Amino acid sequence: MNVDTLSLSEVLRDSKIDEGLLAIAGKVQNKERITEEEGLLLFEKGELGFLGALANHIADRLHHGKVYFNRNFHIEPTNVCVFTCNFCSYSRLYKQRDDGWELTMEQMMDMVRKYDGQPITEVHIVGGVHPKMNLEFFCELIRNIRTHRPDLHIKGFTAVELDYMIRKAKLSIADGLIRLKEAGLQSLPGGGAEIFHPDVREVICADKVDAEGWLNIHELAHGLGMHTNATMLYGHIEKYEHRIDHMSRLRQSQDKTGGYNCFIPLKFRNKDNDMSNIPESTIIEDLRLYAISRIFMDNFRNLKAYWPMLGRQTAQLTLSFGVNDLDGTIDDTTKIYSMAGSEEQTPALSTEQLCDMIEAVGRIPVERDTLYNELKVYKTEVAHLH
Repeated sequence: MNVDTLSLSEVLRDSKIDEGLLAIAGKVQNKERITEEEGLLLFEKGELGFLGALANHIADRLHHGKVYFNRNFHIEPTNVCVFTCNFCSYSRLYKQRDDGWELTMEQMMDMVRKYDGQPITEVHIVGGVHPKMNLEFFCELIRNIRTHRPDLHIKGFTAVELDYMIRKAKLSIADGLIRLKEAGLQSLPGGGAEIFHPDVREVICADKVDAEGWLNIHELAHGLGMHTNATMLYGHIEKYEHRIDHMSRLRQSQDKTGGYNCFIPLKFRNKDNDMSNIPESTIIEDLRLYAISRIFMDNFRNLKAYWPMLGRQTAQLTLSFGVNDLDGTIDDTTKIYSMAGSEEQTPALSTEQLCDMIEAVGRIPVERDTLYNELKVYKTEVAHLH
């Protein structure tokens, strides 16, 4: 699929473009924030080439052609879960736990030891909400990882997991986070956000932590000096205004704390879940969403395309629509999206493959750590930036 993007100067000279859209392009040129109404206009009227021009301009201004990745692996302690999210193909209810998996402490430590001597910088721990895997269990896991490999950054637990385990431990959220941080937890992933708006949340994930609870957990983590990510699950029953509401709440939260590392739109996949009747979004819609995210989320420096979910080819295309991060090598350690019918059934990419993907679209591959410190620049010149 070939996708041509314009330059911002070409857009501003185009008399055929809607006046409202041209006003947004002028704001982008002047580094001004766009409003929720303007964000909605981008969804309703913005054509792909126009959106790509604006998103590219912003990404190039921020990152000068650099695209980031890291060397990471995932530990998924269990897919047994007390919650019933209709979009989930991954979890198994506790009463059906014989169909799922529950890793022991030793099995998880074996996964960590597998990478001894390898230049992995991050372990990402996330899974189902299991009633017997409690706060103390995970504190012990974190301490064991920290003792075994002190240099490994531990990123773990969605706000949904944290809300459940901390409440079950009869602690305040703040005290629970302090306990995890003291054990060695360093940052939080962005999962569990889904769509914040209650009208949508009530349908797709009514029983888990709400928008206010999710935001509170992340803001408290920021107050403890822990960075976090933020996600949005798109392409199911939500409308454009629900997306804008979600992104606006995140933008306001980032204004308050500055603690989010990146924004990660996550595409709904419809295999083997209770929403299988809903068609998935098209690649064009995916690219439009990434571009609008870059334009609207002006205080999020990094926009990530999670390649195991999108597939390599679409993820590569997003690099021309504002994306500056492709996540990591993953190394075949995540099942959350492969079980939902994602393009990547055994998600693993070598560093060389990631670099090739990035260089093929004229970008500079840069290995980062979890907090976006640059570890290695793999190429110093850009072949053909727009």
